Amino acid sequence: MFRELKTQYNLDEFDTRNEHVVKILLYVAILLPPLSRDMLDLVTDQADEEIVFPTERWAATFRSHAQLIRHELGEYLGYSPPPLLERLIEDAQKIHKQRPTLQETAATATQPRCES
Repeated sequence: MFRELKTQYNLDEFDTRNEHVVKILLYVAILLPPLSRDMLDLVTDQADEEIVFPTERWAATFRSHAQLIRHELGEYLGYSPPPLLERLIEDAQKIHKQRPTLQETAATATQPRCES
């Protein structure tokens, strides 16, 4: 399981010093393998008996399809995401009104300075 977490989910190094982010990643590390194994059991039950699913290959497959799995699970449980246009408008807004965007910073950095 630890090898799977390191190779498939890149949880051998935390690229943060934020305690809350580390806790979330640890919860993911605890919950992800059992969830993956349960999903493997469902797939194995549906597949032909002679088909073999190597654990590491399954982990890679599970990881690569995680967004689709999350979407299908959400629909099954009755959750519907907001319309795409609404999500794009909400997510693309400038969150910090005081902080300039990268384009604004670049534009002001390349303007000639007035000497007094």
